[in-house]
Amino acid sequence: MKKFICSPKVAPYVFVLPFILSFTIFFVYPFFSSVVMSFQEIIPGSREFVGLRNYRALSNPIFQRAVTNSFIYMFFSVILVVIIPMILACLLNSKKIFGRNVLRSMYFIPILVSTIVAGTIFRLIFGELPGALLNQIIGLFGFEPMRWLMRQDTAYVALVAVTLWRWTGVNMLYYLAGLQSIPTELYESASIDGAGGVQQFWHITVPLVKNITVFITTISILGSLAMFAESFVLFGGNNSPNNIGLTIVGYLYRNAFERFNTGYAAAIGLFLLVVVLAVNTIQLAISGHFKKEV
Repeated sequence: MKKFICSPKVAPYVFVLPFILSFTIFFVYPFFSSVVMSFQEIIPGSREFVGLRNYRALSNPIFQRAVTNSFIYMFFSVILVVIIPMILACLLNSKKIFGRNVLRSMYFIPILVSTIVAGTIFRLIFGELPGALLNQIIGLFGFEPMRWLMRQDTAYVALVAVTLWRWTGVNMLYYLAGLQSIPTELYESASIDGAGGVQQFWHITVPLVKNITVFITTISILGSLAMFAESFVLFGGNNSPNNIGLTIVGYLYRNAFERFNTGYAAAIGLFLLVVVLAVNTIQLAISGHFKKEV
């Protein structure tokens, strides 16, 4: 038996077997199980196939509100976590910046803070009491305290602020790694030809870090559409006022664990999977990722 396992033909399969088993048990089986569940009405003790009823129920106004919230949040968060880290990376990549290594570490610290802690901090910052940080700031300019988490527009600001605070440092490091791989001779040649800093940024930096931008955009789209914990903590639960903070995953959670409508929750999950794949495929196509190099 030992000789059989150690043979050159069998050994590779033995080494990859743990991964194959774990992937099948924890990913493949749950996926196909969710597909089956999405066509069922599941209540404790019984299952009944209901065809496309769960998918037809996706047209209800609350779910549409959750989809709208998720896409608005995705739009603003993706733009900001791509543009701002790129600009910061360019600044911190310059040798003219004093203490740039310390600044890099400081920008990275927020990702070490858990989502629960970050959400709690921002819930206090965006609090409705006069003593909340933002209300104190606007009070200096003569404005009345605002109920930030009770309004649709300012609720989006709070959600995007949490994401920007946590992920700016990580994305900045991705860009720094890309910037340090760009030959300095390109910038020197551009300077000799009379190109300014802005021209160098648009014609050298942006094209040469395109792959990193595509990567960050892809994972940011996935993270934004799958956002749940930030909203849950900010609003102190999954029931925000008039559903202003409800997301697709929040609506899935509500149906699966609050209403025990598991079949409908499975349909929501598969809808989210299709949407994420579709949006990322579109952005990869727009970025030219599928074009064959000549």
